[in-house]
Amino acid sequence: MNKNAGQHNLVSGFSKKTKAEKIAWVSEHFANPKAATALLDTYTHPDTNIQNLHDEFIENAVANFYLPLGVAPNVVINGKTLTLPMAIEESSVVAAAANAAKFWASRGGFSAEILGIEKVGQVHFIFEGSTHKLHAFFDTHKADLLQATEAITKNMRARGGGITALTLEDKTHLIEDYFQLDVSFDTQDSMGANFINSCLEQLAKSLRELALLYNDFSAQEKEIEVVMSILSNHVPNCLVKAAVSCPVETLLDSPKDSQLFAEKFVQAVRIAEVEPYRAVTHNKGIMNGIDAVVIASGNDFRAVAAGVHAYAAISGQYRSLSKAEIKDGVFHFSLTLPLAIGTVGGLTKLHPLVRWCHELMGFPNAEELMKIVAVAGLSQNFAAIKSLVTSGIQQGHMKMHLLNILNQLGATASEKKALISHFIKHTVSHHAVVEALEKLRAE
Repeated sequence: MNKNAGQHNLVSGFSKKTKAEKIAWVSEHFANPKAATALLDTYTHPDTNIQNLHDEFIENAVANFYLPLGVAPNVVINGKTLTLPMAIEESSVVAAAANAAKFWASRGGFSAEILGIEKVGQVHFIFEGSTHKLHAFFDTHKADLLQATEAITKNMRARGGGITALTLEDKTHLIEDYFQLDVSFDTQDSMGANFINSCLEQLAKSLRELALLYNDFSAQEKEIEVVMSILSNHVPNCLVKAAVSCPVETLLDSPKDSQLFAEKFVQAVRIAEVEPYRAVTHNKGIMNGIDAVVIASGNDFRAVAAGVHAYAAISGQYRSLSKAEIKDGVFHFSLTLPLAIGTVGGLTKLHPLVRWCHELMGFPNAEELMKIVAVAGLSQNFAAIKSLVTSGIQQGHMKMHLLNILNQLGATASEKKALISHFIKHTVSHHAVVEALEKLRAE
């Protein structure tokens, strides 16, 4: 336990300390500094080159924080069979994805398609003056603004991407004198955050410079105040759709059971469409699959999550991202969501295990990775709803959680083996595991 918990331990020049000095300073504030240092050392990679690489990903690094990396095989997407890497700490997520993948592999697999690839950035600025004159200024200098970014966009344009649209947006109904330059981008196989932000900052700089030279502006109007220039993680036009379908009668072993299952499944999804309390948990299950693959691929799962949840609320109410229906005797289940991710840049080529994960998936390009991630989300959602409307979510989840409980209780290898066998036929709960372990140890 931290012996100085609750106290303010201010330090100057921490970032200038060596890694060893940082670890020593942090460890000093624990009851057992040697044990704290030893633990951090345990989570340090034995290969110095790899560890140095990891240390340079962030600031003030003291160790690595590991997540288990699992794989879900038998994932059929548009007729191609893949194995998906999934980095996540939650029990049952990988098993659920693998089970759903196997289920649908024998029913035609998943289909996936890209609906759009547009990403967005904005220059937010304050203009005190005539809105009519500002629009005239923009129309006059729009080409000049775009020309100013050409050195930055040259390589991206050579790959088929770049700036695809530039508009002036009047937001004065929201905030007095507030306007935007709204910019659309195609960043090809890159997630594009650095590229987009560089373009936006150049546009902001040129906006100010051109305004100072515009003769029709008054002295006050020439002084455009740029508040900030930044990409948006809200990407409602960078969309991917994943789907599965099959005759209702083939869902389960008997046509009668299949019909009942399909009807309950559709009803469960409809509830998530209209009830926000259910929708949040419903979509969290989708994100279990999405985040696991996004992390394994070296992408920004926080940006993805922000964009996905914004999209779930785009109607004005937070709703399910997936949809289900029965039409003409066929069960349909689909998921549409925004995904701004990439396969070049960032950690995708730097992190050795991320590179391995991309190789495992067959080195997908950005659009292919979007499809893979969407399928991971749909497979996870299918597995969760299937459990909810049949056996209940806890039966499978708690069996997967059993090892976590046993590890918390300090069970030996032989005790784990015996209790895993015992709970094949019994309901798992923390209390039940404690009782069973105590009974085993008393024998």
